[in-house]
Amino acid sequence: MTSSSLSSALPSATAFLIRGAGRQMKAGGAWIYDNEIDRVEGEFENGGLVRVADYNGYPLGTGFINENSVIRIRLMTRDPEQPIDEAFLRARVRAAIDYRLKVADMNACRLIFGEADFLPGFVADKFADILVIQALAMGIDRMKDVLVRLIQEELAASGYPLRGVYERSDAKERDKEGLERQKGFLGPEFDTKVPIVENGVKYLVDVKDGQKTGFFLDQKENRRAIQRLCKGARVLDCFTHTGSFALNAGLAGAREVLGVDASDLAIRQAEENAALNGLSDTVKFEVADVLDLLPKLVEQGEQYDVVILDPPAFTKSRHSVKNAERGYREINRRGLQLVRNGGFLATCSCSHFMTPELFTDMIAQAARSAHVRLRQVEYRTQAADHPILWSAEESYYLKFYIFQVVR
Repeated sequence: MTSSSLSSALPSATAFLIRGAGRQMKAGGAWIYDNEIDRVEGEFENGGLVRVADYNGYPLGTGFINENSVIRIRLMTRDPEQPIDEAFLRARVRAAIDYRLKVADMNACRLIFGEADFLPGFVADKFADILVIQALAMGIDRMKDVLVRLIQEELAASGYPLRGVYERSDAKERDKEGLERQKGFLGPEFDTKVPIVENGVKYLVDVKDGQKTGFFLDQKENRRAIQRLCKGARVLDCFTHTGSFALNAGLAGAREVLGVDASDLAIRQAEENAALNGLSDTVKFEVADVLDLLPKLVEQGEQYDVVILDPPAFTKSRHSVKNAERGYREINRRGLQLVRNGGFLATCSCSHFMTPELFTDMIAQAARSAHVRLRQVEYRTQAADHPILWSAEESYYLKFYIFQVVR
């Protein structure tokens, strides 16, 4: 099977689970781990499709296998007689786009969200008329050319023709699959600074050198939620990246906004975005390590009406959760100390290993340590174009709280 064509033949090999294994997959998930497989009968190649059967031979579906990965099989269908052909992929793509047409702003949205859209390991983001894709698993990597063509065709049929496609398969997850990292144009070249509008804010999305696919679309509704708190406010936006929360605060009428990030490139892009929105006089940015800066601001007696904490994922594995929890607790303690009495803290975690329960407990500990009381304004998760599939816990990763801080 090549990436430009798909065989409609059913796989000849079958992977048998160990007795009692595969509970997550049987509950609706897509992943089968290496320690859940008893044996594989028949010939197969890494990245190829295999049937999946329970220990007693009961058919469970079809997925692609990779012996390089701890996630040994990613299930594509639960119908063992369903060929994974172009018609199958088109139906999945069409369903994903139909969903976004109902729940998302098509100017900029995540079109395909991996396992939550039943295309494991594949991500596609639409920025205006540019598509950015990531293929993070070997099996789906072999299907990416077909998937890109199908997305182009289905978007055009819905009235959203694309001007170009860029690949950002340069994530660390590729290493775990035994794949080389890849990035570059898939088709004609174009200016990789792509203009979009979100919540009324204009951005230039750097699809070539920006983080992940170039812009964090998952916080869209959360950025909008802070606007109503920021009119006339003094705002501190920590881990600002390209300035998205800071610019939403500025657009909402904040009198003064400081956005902070350790990345010089991100801050330059944030300043460019501020100028694009005519906010350069109100919204300022600084290159600094937030973990170092927050204690200094506390020491200086600074106070803000709104403090926003949007850190990167401090943990990407279960083994480092404890250390991550300490990091989250420290920035939240310092952030709370910087909020004036009656002001607001917006805080979040984008690691699915930091569970909602752990995150909530950590915030409570930080509040006790900062000697403040919290009044919850709201709790939110990721935007609807990043759907949470209840049987795939990895799809639920973003936790976002807004609190009023009372001394």
